[in-house]
Amino acid sequence: MSVPRLPLPRLPLPNAPAPPHSPAMSVPPTADPEEAARRAALAARDGRADGTFVYAVRTTGVYCRPSCPSRAARPENVTFHRTCAEAEEAGFRPCRRCRPDEPGPSVRRAEAVARACRLIESAETVPPLSELARAAGLSAYHFHRVFKAATGVTPKAYAEARRAGALAAALPRASTVTEALYDAGYATASRFYAGAAQRLGMAPAAYRKGGLGIRMRFGVGACTLGAILVAATEAGLCAILLGDDPELLVRDLQDRFPGAEIEGGDPAFEAWMARVIGLVEAPGTGLDLPLDIRGTAFQQRVWAALRAIPVGSTATYADIARAIGAPTSMRAVAQACGANHLAVAIPCHRVVRSDGSLSGYRWGVDRKRDLLAREAEG
Repeated sequence: MSVPRLPLPRLPLPNAPAPPHSPAMSVPPTADPEEAARRAALAARDGRADGTFVYAVRTTGVYCRPSCPSRAARPENVTFHRTCAEAEEAGFRPCRRCRPDEPGPSVRRAEAVARACRLIESAETVPPLSELARAAGLSAYHFHRVFKAATGVTPKAYAEARRAGALAAALPRASTVTEALYDAGYATASRFYAGAAQRLGMAPAAYRKGGLGIRMRFGVGACTLGAILVAATEAGLCAILLGDDPELLVRDLQDRFPGAEIEGGDPAFEAWMARVIGLVEAPGTGLDLPLDIRGTAFQQRVWAALRAIPVGSTATYADIARAIGAPTSMRAVAQACGANHLAVAIPCHRVVRSDGSLSGYRWGVDRKRDLLAREAEG
């Protein structure tokens, strides 16, 4: 006779220990929002939290950056400190791996890029990439990536922009274009002339003479935002300026191109001007007139990103920096916005601070607020 087998009772299994990098270990529940945020940053090894606090491990006696790649510690052994000094006063020593008491990676990268920029600016001829990388203490490949992430342009483009700027400053004072070319660091004239008109907005000889030979039409009118000046070359609109004093707007244009042939607009230009004023009054209508956009390679990338912001929307300086592939170049983005000479057509008024507040606007924050309100109304 067979004996039936009875089912064995199910016994609860002991909880298996979580692996060292498990979020369950790294982010235990806590009632303190600040500690919860710190534990979340620590679990993610978020480099953005570096410099805001350090964490210490009781079992090792070491304190680290939030981004330290060392093995995760048990949460009950972790304490948080606002500064390195505070952690050392508590008896902890700095980690030898992440070196929290020294400048962080982002600071070291910025210093390396700054050294390279100073070398480019002081050299008579553009240094080769290998020399710039050696000055930065990085490999050529890594330096190229770090430089572009920090400045938004490659080392070569930065050097070309610096030389073009030096040339633009030298041309009005030089007796000949060739003299200015060599003074600005160009080894041969042919390399410069290939893209001279695009960099300067006109032929070098004309630029040297303050725009001599360039014909510009302009008009000054009034809109609900105050005085408005509209100017155009044969290529398209080159300036849309807003202000309170029409005479100052005209003087701004004349100072920029003292040798240009600037004349009042004809009936066809007056029609262009009416369309520009219509754009200011209703920014959402768009503008299909050609633009004569003049600026550095970086500025033109920023301005193209501004024109991609939908009507009625805003973007932060960080958003624009990411859109052009230079996430750390917020300050340079802000400078490019300030250099914009085509108000509303290149909508730098749609750029706001990270908290949504309105920052400086070339033509006044009140005008910026008014333009955004008009776009929001549709």
